[in-house]
Amino acid sequence: MLQNLLEDNGILVHLKGGIADAVLYRATMILTVGGMAYAIYQLVVASFPKKQDWLQFILPAISFIQLSVD
Repeated sequence: MLQNLLEDNGILVHLKGGIADAVLYRATMILTVGGMAYAIYQLVVASFPKKQDWLQFILPAISFIQLSVD
């Protein structure tokens, strides 16, 4: 096994373990890229504030005006 790792055959060291290493490497890269894309998406979503309902600002002002008139 160690002889296979030290052999200069053009295969990357992290893929010399065979098909299991290749599958594990691909799964790791997919999860990493997917996680980074999701994190960037969440940052973009968080950077834009939610549009708030205009009534939540108007109703307290109206009730304050009615209280001050009474």
